[in-house]
Amino acid sequence: MGLNTIREALPGYARDTKLNLGTVIANSALPEQQGWGTALACAVAARNPTVLRAIAEEAVGRLKPEAIEAAKGAASVMAMNNVYYRAKHLIGDQAYATLPARLRMQLIGNPGVDTIDFELWCLAVSAIGGCGSCLESHERTLRTAGVSREVIHDALRIASVVNAAAVTLAAEEGLRSG
Repeated sequence: MGLNTIREALPGYARDTKLNLGTVIANSALPEQQGWGTALACAVAARNPTVLRAIAEEAVGRLKPEAIEAAKGAASVMAMNNVYYRAKHLIGDQAYATLPARLRMQLIGNPGVDTIDFELWCLAVSAIGGCGSCLESHERTLRTAGVSREVIHDALRIASVVNAAAVTLAAEEGLRSG
């Protein structure tokens, strides 16, 4: 199962995605918790059951339970924040910037894992969610904490490949059921 399940399910036209799954996720230069936590958070955010099950299956063998919960939590809280902050930004009225969010985000302050790992997962999920405000905020926090651009870059690469696999498999499912 795991990544091989995704690779086998991808059609021929997604050959690049299939190849990138192995090089970008399985051979990531990130420490295992950062890499697999990023993959799991992005699989939740990408919303494809096949991709989520396959990545979760591999992540369970590589991550402690608290990291699994934190990765899923990063996807959940960023699903809320990406919509909220992206919308405030896209409206273009600076008056919205002065209004408090009044949304509960306690997980961000106490994720149960290293803050850098959690911030990295939030950044990757925000790439999938398309929220420039969240991307900027999490990248700034990571860089201030001493995280290199290369580490951030690897997390973004994982987000892009997980999302590509999820979109491709969803499209194929839609074509089969239509």
